[in-house]
Amino acid sequence: MGRHAGWIALHAGLAGGANVILLPERKFDVEQVAGYVEKRFQEQYAPIVVVAEGAQPLDGQMVLHNQELDAFGHVRLGGIGQWLAEQLEAKTGKEARTVVLGHIQRGGTPTAFDRVLATRLGLHAIDAAHEGDWGKMVAMQSTDIVRVPLAEATRELKTVPLERYNEAEVFFGS
Repeated sequence: MGRHAGWIALHAGLAGGANVILLPERKFDVEQVAGYVEKRFQEQYAPIVVVAEGAQPLDGQMVLHNQELDAFGHVRLGGIGQWLAEQLEAKTGKEARTVVLGHIQRGGTPTAFDRVLATRLGLHAIDAAHEGDWGKMVAMQSTDIVRVPLAEATRELKTVPLERYNEAEVFFGS
């Protein structure tokens, strides 16, 4: 979920009160993460570490379960959570458990905002199709629904800006 962009992990970590959030956009120091975990245990609380599937340690490369390819020919990511849990157990002496959310994180009851947005996007998509305006997607910009050429929308990967990560980092170790 996310591959090389950490939006899902960032938002899940902030919403879930994570003590550390690790994203593909910034390599992490395992020793520093272990320090955050130890500090949390000292406060008599269990730490929560959210790790995006594309996160990488400072001194290593992307951790993979295997070299299996997905339906698009990309190497299937996964395994960093288990690897990190093993590292943290070795460094802290405390048990570490992993939970891989996978597609389950896409679930949940839609909010009123979700329902209204879906309705608006659907109406605009139908209008675009009715008008034969192909090769575009509908998107929300500010509060407006606009049509964006697919080539423009997919031109570059939209990664988490470091400023956004720095906002979350304020909570690490607490």
